This record gives sequence, structure tokens and C-alpha cells, in this order.
Amino acid sequence: MVYLQSSLFNQFPEIVFGLSAKIGFDRKAPFYFNMSHSVGDEKKVVDENKEAFFKELKLLPQNVRRQKQIHSDIVCTVENAGCVEESDALITAKKNVGLAVSTADCTPIFIFDKSKKVIAAIHSGWKGTQLKIVDKTLHKLFSEFGCKPADLICYIAPSISQKNYEVGAEFGGLFSGKYLIERNGKYLLNVSQINYDILVSNHIPLKNIQASNLCSFENDQLFHSYRRDGQKSGRAFGVIAMRGNI
Repeated sequence: MVYLQSSLFNQFPEIVFGLSAKIGFDRKAPFYFNMSHSVGDEKKVVDENKEAFFKELKLLPQNVRRQKQIHSDIVCTVENAGCVEESDALITAKKNVGLAVSTADCTPIFIFDKSKKVIAAIHSGWKGTQLKIVDKTLHKLFSEFGCKPADLICYIAPSISQKNYEVGAEFGGLFSGKYLIERNGKYLLNVSQINYDILVSNHIPLKNIQASNLCSFENDQLFHSYRRDGQKSGRAFGVIAMRGNI
């Protein structure tokens, strides 16, 4: 199977991280190597995909915390695996607990505090971005865990690029013009850049931020894309965890 890693996270032996691609087990259209039960794929196939991906990361499936993503600003602190009912960001200070984000165009952001040993996984589509879920996750890290900006290592994973993300005219009133390009009465929105700027505005050093320039929409051989493939799109999983034996 194919999955992406982060060069920033790879510097820390205690961190486990991977973002699944649509390539694996020679899975065929329309779902390919899919990690979601909610798109119409066979449950047995999805379970096999998940188990194989977690095994590749040396994680047990039962140790990965998932969430029902609802495009919100809900941030949950968790201490064990299983499934959160509804949220779009997870935080834990527990070792050997993986935090999973499901994605197929939306922006996934992963954070590791190298001093306090805390991790976070965030799903930020346009709604979550408008609600500043990344900002709210950071402030929870600061206020509840005593995290400092200089200690946070952040990875913004592949998502849909601005030139491929057309939104309605009403978005002109929702986001700053610096993130919008007008086209034929509509706009092109740069969700990833907004979240990058939120990290920077919270004083996280630039050297601590890695932002992928890969577009989920354009890279049809590698990534799932709801905007490109519609209801038949599969989903990727991005998972971050801290090893307990380091």
C-alpha cells in the first residue's frame, strides 16, 4: 500500500504518523483503498483496509480513536481508543492512542508538542475553517495542557488546492479577500492557507510547520476527492500517535 509521511514528524522517533492513499491491495474503482464505512463500500473490505493500514503503522485497530466528523468546531480531549460521537478535532496526552482524521479534500492538520508530549488531529473543511477549529484546538492545548507555541510541530496534509475549490458568491462575506480569487461570479477558496496563517498567528515558528502542496483533486492516482468523484469517492485516514516505549 501507499501512504504519506511527514519529514517533520519523522525527526521524532516517538511519533507514529501516516496518511493513507487510494492505492493498496489492488482495490478497484469506485472506492479503491477506502477507509470509510459510510460511502457504500463493503464493510469487510473497509475493515481489511483499516487493519492493514494500522498494521503498517504498527498500531492496533482497537487503539485508534475515531470521530464522527460533522464540519464543526468541536474539540474533544480523549484518553482511550474507540469512537467519539461527534467532533472534528481530537487531543490526547496518552501514549499508544492513535488519533484519526478522515478526509477526501478537506484540510487535515496534525500537531505534536515535543515538550509536553501531546498530540492533536484536526479535520478542517470550509465550515470548520470559518469556525476557526484550528485556533480553538491550539487554545485548548495552551490552556489545558500548558503547551507553548515554540514546542508545537505541525503538519498540514494534502487537501484540495485553491484553483480547484470553487465556492459560491456568498463566501465573499465569510472569508477575507486575501484567501479568495473571484471567477465568474464565484470564488476560489484557499482553505489550507487560512489554516497555515492561523498557526502562524498563534506564534508557531515557521520552521515547525510543514504544509503539503499536493492537491487531492488533481492527484487522481493518489488521493480520494469528493469534489472530483462525488458520492463514489472513498476516504483516506490520517493517523498520529505517540509510542509508549520511547
